[in-house]
Amino acid sequence: MNTLTKIYTLKDEAQNQLYEWLDKEVRPLPKKPDGSIDPYGHGLVDNDVDALRHAFVSGVYTIEFSEQTAEIMGRLNELRDFDSSSAAPGAENMDLWNNAFGRTVARKIKTWRGLYKSLLKAMKDGDLILTPTDLRKYKGEKRIKRMPKTFVIKIKENKSGANVEFLDVRQRKVLSKDEFIQAIRKGQYPGYAVRKHHSGDFPYSTRDRFSFNNLG
Repeated sequence: MNTLTKIYTLKDEAQNQLYEWLDKEVRPLPKKPDGSIDPYGHGLVDNDVDALRHAFVSGVYTIEFSEQTAEIMGRLNELRDFDSSSAAPGAENMDLWNNAFGRTVARKIKTWRGLYKSLLKAMKDGDLILTPTDLRKYKGEKRIKRMPKTFVIKIKENKSGANVEFLDVRQRKVLSKDEFIQAIRKGQYPGYAVRKHHSGDFPYSTRDRFSFNNLG
């Protein structure tokens, strides 16, 4: 599976794995007529399952890509799916809190199964928000309300921590460092520039609407 396919299919893959474990080990989840788990079934929103899903998926993106990638992909999902007219008050806060907690756990837990077990314990310990009425407040930046004209995030670093692979979110295109630099120099990415370093040239963001969209 190539990087582009993986980054957009990982959410469903992680969700399906979580639901399978929960169904077998915690409690039965709603099923379709064919016996498979119904991801749109009753009882999967604004509760413990919802909290675990957000935390687990965000944690999986952290394991497979990076914490920054996990944060931005989660926010883009909210941008696409969040309906403030129908969502319960506090639902956005609940989702962002649990997303952030999942990323924190995934900094140390490097397997999906280990992440799942750690999040189950965290839920029992009261670390996740299980209902939109919870009074704890997420203190980070809120969801993306409008996508910039050009929106590029890093998705891969080399062993020394340098950014080497990028995702053009609008065009759904993966760029190597050299490809991104060439495109910037051609004027295709306003808001990004190239910085010279003793070890080579590197792309960076010249204007940041959000601190998490910072290429350095």
